[in-house]
Amino acid sequence: MKAMTPIEEIRHSCSHVLAAALLRLFPETQLDVGPPTDNGFYYDVDLDRKLTAEDLIAIEAEMQKIIKENQKFERTECSREEAVARIKSIGQERFKLGRLDDIPEGEPISFYQNGEFIDLCAGSHVGYTKKIKAFKLLSIAGAYHRGDEKNRQLQRIYGTAFASKQELADYLEQLEQAKARDHRKLGRELKLFHIDEAVGQGMILWKGRGATIRRELQDFISEELRMAGYDQVFTPHIGKLELFQTSGHFPYYKDSQFPPIVERESLDAMAAKNTSCAALSEQLESGEANGFLLRPMNCPMHIKIFDSEPHSYRDLPVRIAEFGTVYRWEQSGELNGMTRVRGFTQDDAHIFCTEEQLPAEIHGCLDLVKTVFDTLGMEDFRVRIGLRDPDSSKYVGEPAEWDKAEDALRAAARSLNANFTEEPGEAAFYGPKIDFVVKDVIGREWQLGTVQVDYTLPERFNLSYIGPDNEKHRPVMIHRAPFGSMERFVGVLIEHFAGNFPTWLAPEQVRLLPMNDELRDYAAKLEKKLKAAKIRVSTDRYTDKLGAKIRRAELDKVPHMLILGGREAEENKVSVRSRANKALDGTKTFEAFLGEMLDEIASKRLPDSPAQANSKSA
Repeated sequence: MKAMTPIEEIRHSCSHVLAAALLRLFPETQLDVGPPTDNGFYYDVDLDRKLTAEDLIAIEAEMQKIIKENQKFERTECSREEAVARIKSIGQERFKLGRLDDIPEGEPISFYQNGEFIDLCAGSHVGYTKKIKAFKLLSIAGAYHRGDEKNRQLQRIYGTAFASKQELADYLEQLEQAKARDHRKLGRELKLFHIDEAVGQGMILWKGRGATIRRELQDFISEELRMAGYDQVFTPHIGKLELFQTSGHFPYYKDSQFPPIVERESLDAMAAKNTSCAALSEQLESGEANGFLLRPMNCPMHIKIFDSEPHSYRDLPVRIAEFGTVYRWEQSGELNGMTRVRGFTQDDAHIFCTEEQLPAEIHGCLDLVKTVFDTLGMEDFRVRIGLRDPDSSKYVGEPAEWDKAEDALRAAARSLNANFTEEPGEAAFYGPKIDFVVKDVIGREWQLGTVQVDYTLPERFNLSYIGPDNEKHRPVMIHRAPFGSMERFVGVLIEHFAGNFPTWLAPEQVRLLPMNDELRDYAAKLEKKLKAAKIRVSTDRYTDKLGAKIRRAELDKVPHMLILGGREAEENKVSVRSRANKALDGTKTFEAFLGEMLDEIASKRLPDSPAQANSKSA
């Protein structure tokens, strides 16, 4: 077990203090696990009563008492038999005995005690409870024991802790901003997307306004792909099971895939024999029955396009791109708005090239990802290189080819002049990868774009090209997706911009606000001109006062309002109120405003505020 950092020790110790407070207040509590996390800690507990927000206040107060008692954290080791007896003596056998069984034979078994509380734990902890200077309990959620929905559902108490009260205050402020920016809340208020039980959890229904954002992003990246020499293709959402068996996606991703769809002839034959579902599943996997699979990846389809015609080395690289929809069976407890779904569209592409072309092609992929981030103001990012774990059997392919692929990604990452880390065990099963982890305007990190190098799938599908020696050679394959998935990317963008999208992305770019019914004809004339210039515009035709119309446009986060009065109509002018400048920008000719708008859209200008509309405007 790796050593904990000082902040991890504080958070781990805080989880023990939480458990101790729980047992003081609710002695019947059964404890499961309480680890530190990236942003705090939690403890999973089983309790007959459902904990409430009021309970959290009481638990937090009891934790403060324990901290003031300055209890010492003391570690003791014992034999397995002694550990069983100790767990039973403190009445915590329901889950702790199972956790004890998880400790391999020969590994030390240790307990930590602070005050009257004792827990099976590998550590480590701070010396005394008074080292915990700043903490806060945050929420309660349901969590299945060991993450398995077949097991008992427990209550998970989340908290956070920092080394100082200022760091805690900053983090709590970030959480408040995050609530205001929550893409699920804003998506509902701005009519961007909908999730309906009748359709299925994790399935996004893009409403008109949200579809506009997605279409603009797709048009943007499509133009970049066109200039970079990609062939943009369309492929089916479903393919034969054997295709994905060849690629290794089935059964490698079996547990996170929708079940195979049995071919009608096979299904009829199995029904006639009263074949059980389990037997049918085995026959599908063995190839005795024919089936199809909702694709979990687009790669096999693109591989078949590449393999549909012969290639010379002079043809390479071949770059194939698609906005391809894929399907994953995520557990219901892991679904989260647009950022964790069961059906999503990747801005996917696969490059088939020679080894000599590999460095340049990787650089081209990284440049494309950077173009996306720069355009959207996501310039604070780090790079994570996912490498294979040499001790794991999940990876396929030759070690020598893995070495070459990993070295190529390392060299590319160095050229970015960005912070990067190497993370063994995080590679895809077929090759290493670069992930871009972006920090948004309130400091949260999101994993977005990815670039992967793959020697394995070309081998599995026996791909080849004719080299200058007139012999067959194996191409190298690059997988890349700058957005990652359209659903996740748009969800992140909603939160990054707090719904205040730059004008080029905004579902509605201009709203006309006539001050009375007599000005509707003038508004209709301007609306027609704006639409002819391909600007997304609407007119507020309600009879409210101007202030109400302005407030409505602000709630809808429209970047520009044109206020139309009698004088404006007489002089063919408009009074502009923009999001960047809440005061009226002054009266100007309609043609001057139109020119400014077209320039702002064409340049994909970002909002003027560095924070791109702070949480107060969210």
